[in-house]
Amino acid sequence: MPGAYLAGLVVSIAGIAVLDARYRLFFWRSPVRAAAVMLIGLVFFLVWDVAGVHLGIFFIGHNDLLTGVLLAPEVPLEEVFFLVLLCWTTMDLFGALRPVVARWLDRSRPDHVDEGRRS
Repeated sequence: MPGAYLAGLVVSIAGIAVLDARYRLFFWRSPVRAAAVMLIGLVFFLVWDVAGVHLGIFFIGHNDLLTGVLLAPEVPLEEVFFLVLLCWTTMDLFGALRPVVARWLDRSRPDHVDEGRRS
């Protein structure tokens, strides 16, 4: 079914956007900075893809799930959506783990006194 992979990517991106909005992890925390990070990530990975295609490492092959739209030789339209999903998921994960790590580091400080263990 042509376009099935693209549809799956769009649904996944929507899910990541909902999580991001709910917990203010990436775009909803700082939209301008997030857009810059996303753009840098997309450009980096698209250059990576083009280099991989040029070296003969990456190729599409036959797949009935793709739309058939190519942005460049061996670079399907779906690749951009996949890279958006990859970058956004990574940044949401970073945003979710940042306060956990900060709390852990704060508790590991020698001068930290746990409220529940005061004598």
